[in-house]
Amino acid sequence: MRGLYIHIPFCVKKCAYCDFYSVPSADEYIGNFADAVIIEAQKYNKLICSTFYIGGGTPSILGTENLNRLLSGIYAAFDLRRMAEATIEVNPDSATPAFLKTAKRRGFNRVSIGVQSLVDTELKSVGRIHTADQATAAVMNARQAGFKSISADLIIGLPEQNWTSLRLSLESLTGLEIQHLSLYCLSLEPGTPLAENPPKKLPSDNIQAKLFDKACDFLDRHGFIHYEISNFAKPGYECKHNLNYWRGGEYVGLGPAAASHFEGKRYKNKADLEAYLNRPTKQVTEEETLPPAEKAAEEAMLRLRLLQEGLDIDEMAERFGEPTVRSLMKRLNRLVIEGSLLREDAGYRLNPAKVLVSNPILARVLGD
Repeated sequence: MRGLYIHIPFCVKKCAYCDFYSVPSADEYIGNFADAVIIEAQKYNKLICSTFYIGGGTPSILGTENLNRLLSGIYAAFDLRRMAEATIEVNPDSATPAFLKTAKRRGFNRVSIGVQSLVDTELKSVGRIHTADQATAAVMNARQAGFKSISADLIIGLPEQNWTSLRLSLESLTGLEIQHLSLYCLSLEPGTPLAENPPKKLPSDNIQAKLFDKACDFLDRHGFIHYEISNFAKPGYECKHNLNYWRGGEYVGLGPAAASHFEGKRYKNKADLEAYLNRPTKQVTEEETLPPAEKAAEEAMLRLRLLQEGLDIDEMAERFGEPTVRSLMKRLNRLVIEGSLLREDAGYRLNPAKVLVSNPILARVLGD
C-alpha cells in the first residue's frame, strides 16, 4: 500500500499549543498554493496510491472553489482509481455544509474533525476559535453530507479539565455516533505560546494519566478498539492511511513541510511557504536512505505503536535477514524482561500499561 498526503499550511489563527508548520490564511496565497501543489504532484507521473489524506493546518480553509481546483490537478497527476480511503481534515469553524458536500462528491469517504473539546472554556484556554456548538454541528453536517466514517480529535490535559468535563466531550461524541477518535495528551512544545506562558491550572502529568485511563475504559465500554497509542476505532474503521505509516509503508507528501518515504528514501520539504510557491519541485531539505539495520529498527518501533497488531519478528527476519534483526531482537527481549513489551511466540506488543510512557521505550527499540 502507498499513501498520498497533502499538507495545507494555512490557519485562521495558530493555536497556543501547536508546533506544526502553518501560516495565517490569505486569499491571495491559497489559489497559488493549489497550483504549486499540482506542479509538485506532476513529477510523480501517475503514481498509484491506495490512500489519500489532506491535512494541515486547516484544509477546510481552502473553500469549495480551491478544493475543486486542487483535486482536479491531483486526480490528473496520480492514479487514485483503486483508492481504499480518502480523508480530509476540517476545523469546525470552516467546515461548512457546502465544503463537506463538495469533499464527499469529489471522492473523500472519511472526514477528521478537530473538535479538541466540547467545553467552551477549555477551547478558549488554548486559543481554539470554534465553539462546542460549532463542533457538534460539524459532525452532524458531515453525516448529512454522506460521510459514514467520521473521526474526531480530543485533547487531554487542557487547562482546568477534569473527568467531568472530559466525560461530557466523550459522551457527546459517542452519542453523535462517530466511528473513530484520536486522544492526544497536551504537551508544552518549545517555542509555542503555551510553553512560553503556561496556564496556571494545567492538569499534572499524573492527572493526565488518570484522565487517559478513564477515557480508555469509557471508549472500551462504547465499542471502540484502542488500536494505536493515541487512536480508537469501531471495528473496521481504523485509519488505513495512518496504518500504512505505522506498518512502514511508502507515502508521498506534497506541500511545505510535507514528508515522504518513497523508493527507499526519506525526504522532507522545507517549511517555507514563499519558497514553495516559487519553486514547488525544489524544496527537499532532508533526504536519507536508511541502512537495513536502521530501517528494521524504525519499522519495529512504528509497528509497536499498533497495540493489537504489534510486530512479527519472523516476518521481519524474512524481509531484512536474520543477521540484520539479531541486535534488534536483543533489545526487544530486554524490554520483555523489564515488562515494557509482551511476547507471544514470534510476536511482540507494547504492554498496555506502558502506553503513556511509550516514548522512551520506543526510543530504546531504535537503539537510542
